Amino acid sequence: MSASGSFLIYCIELYRRAKSLSGRAAFDLFHQTGADDYVRQSFGALHTVGEQYVLDDIDGFVKSRLAVK
Repeated sequence: MSASGSFLIYCIELYRRAKSLSGRAAFDLFHQTGADDYVRQSFGALHTVGEQYVLDDIDGFVKSRLAVK
């Protein structure tokens, strides 16, 4: 598995725990909002920052995508 793929799994698990979601619900939410692609494309920057920053960044991205729909 690629480094960005492993990081995506880490981010889904991080988000799942923070939001008290099941693994399936978190995975579906990432796919539905495009957060999975966002994490992969932002891997270069996101993997260098702290856990709370990553969580806040992804949460903001997800919320912005849900607000549009």
